Amino acid sequence: MNTEIIVAIISFIGMLCGSAGGILVANKLVNYRIEQLEKKVEKHNNVVDRVYALETHRAVVDEEIKVANNRIKDLEEYHK
Repeated sequence: MNTEIIVAIISFIGMLCGSAGGILVANKLVNYRIEQLEKKVEKHNNVVDRVYALETHRAVVDEEIKVANNRIKDLEEYHK
């Protein structure tokens, strides 16, 4: 075989290996970034759930305070 053909074949094989390696490394990086984003989204979702629970609890406590204030007002008027 001609040396130019051998060099061209070796170069082609090297190019294929390099391209495949680059694609694999880029794919690993993308997967890592996606995992990190998923973790951040999970943390955010947990915070949203906790805030919702706190808001619900606050609404209940506010209603209990209103009821207690009305009872106190009624008792004060009763003792006058």
